[in-house]
Amino acid sequence: MTPEDQARLLAQGTEEVLPEGGLLARLERCARDKRPLRVKQGFDPTAPDIHLGHTVGMRKLRRFQDLGHQVVLIVGDFTGMVGDPSGRSKTRPQLTEAEVEANARTYLEQFYRVLERAPRPPRLPVEIHRNGEWFSTMRFMEIMKLASEYTVARLLERDDFAKRFKAGHPIGVHELMYPLMQGFDSVAIRADVELGGTEQKFNLLVGRALQEVRGQEPQLVMTVPILPGLDGVQRMSKSLGNYVGISESPAEMFGKIMSLPDALMEDYWRLVTDADERELREVRAALGDAAVNPMTVKRRLAHRIVLMYHGAEAARRAEQDFETQFSRRETPEHLEEFHRAAVMAAVGNAPRAGVVELLVAAGFAASKGAARRLVAQGAVRIDGERVTALDAPVDLDAVFVVRAGRRMKRYRPAPEAGSGPARGAQGRAAGS
Repeated sequence: MTPEDQARLLAQGTEEVLPEGGLLARLERCARDKRPLRVKQGFDPTAPDIHLGHTVGMRKLRRFQDLGHQVVLIVGDFTGMVGDPSGRSKTRPQLTEAEVEANARTYLEQFYRVLERAPRPPRLPVEIHRNGEWFSTMRFMEIMKLASEYTVARLLERDDFAKRFKAGHPIGVHELMYPLMQGFDSVAIRADVELGGTEQKFNLLVGRALQEVRGQEPQLVMTVPILPGLDGVQRMSKSLGNYVGISESPAEMFGKIMSLPDALMEDYWRLVTDADERELREVRAALGDAAVNPMTVKRRLAHRIVLMYHGAEAARRAEQDFETQFSRRETPEHLEEFHRAAVMAAVGNAPRAGVVELLVAAGFAASKGAARRLVAQGAVRIDGERVTALDAPVDLDAVFVVRAGRRMKRYRPAPEAGSGPARGAQGRAAGS
């Protein structure tokens, strides 16, 4: 493709490309020099799952890769221990080195669900770095030099810092270092372009400033939209429990997408599927047609997303099981299971295992507070019987099916337990 065609294609679906006109100029120069752009995005491994929200930027990276440019992924093992303050109203809890390392290992495999691991020319293999490669060897005077290359006044122009400072909320000095660390990543790998969500714009611009100070040509900044979570209110986030992990089971993924508010369907089709412009126009037309049931469009969306990450057979089976579960009111044959060990891990300081701990262990709620809200909303059933009591106990020696909204899993005491019929719910969920 010509540089003009590439610039037009790469800018599609972005929020901003800065500076204006810079992408075309850089592509033209790279074409003359016969070298690819170095396109960077960083991921802090603060949780083990990469979710659909992450893939908005990763799919843009894949487009760069398809055009023959060099994708550079930064696994933020050091920035992850600091914690990105972007959009935060208070200091994030700091993760331990062991927690970050465990999460980083899962990221490395999940990247290749979107990007190509061993591509054919002209595509280039992904270049992956952990930013510990440079931060772990920095001497204190080098850190002081980095700190001298940006001012506190400019850091406090950042919206989240400004709000916290004005409100008298504490800001850790380590949080002020975070934008400098992310910016230095761009220096270390000599980035031509950096991608990030719209909330990352400040950090991306810091990278430009530090590159200029260090005598490099400043990177282009490309921001992509933030994907709303399944609640339709807040951004997709593992900590908020409103996410779809790209390594989740087909049934779990399908069920979560089917719980999506109708108003978000167009965003999801546009941001996280491989639909082209023609298909997106068809989707918009269907959503605007009063004669078309939105559930039909949502079912197509769920099928497409499962197909992208698990293949055609898994998508067919997930849709079939969903139909069995919700249209025929039957229990699907292929139902994901969880076991006693997961429930006991969720018990924590509770005196015993109850329905709240069961929902956390099943992955239906990110916290006990969220589990209590599901019960209060009347969304929880055990073997088809609604659970209304927050203190409802469970019999962990039984086999039963737990449902929360449109999601369903089977509990067995242990993976090797027999597959006989589940016992009735009476006695297992008091107050149901």
